[in-house]
Amino acid sequence: MEMFVSKDAAAWYKNELHLQQGDAIRFFVQYGGCSTVQKGLSLGIRKDLPVNPAAQTTEDGVTFFIEEDDEWYFDGHNLSVIYEPNAEAPDFQYEK
Repeated sequence: MEMFVSKDAAAWYKNELHLQQGDAIRFFVQYGGCSTVQKGLSLGIRKDLPVNPAAQTTEDGVTFFIEEDDEWYFDGHNLSVIYEPNAEAPDFQYEK
């Protein structure tokens, strides 16, 4: 599994969550919401530290990651986190 976080998305997270260099953000499975890969589930985010990452990337000094125990959610898809100007939040794009 691979993941990509755009520079604009990383900047949005840094600003909204008051992140500093060296912080880490975990994308995790949560009940509810909507997704194109799993019905009734969606991705949540929280400040955390990687333990057994299935995928991770660093952008603008912040590490973004997915733990191995949440990899099943992606069903063979890669994750791209993209932010478009004037959007409310970054968008999750799933690609095989």
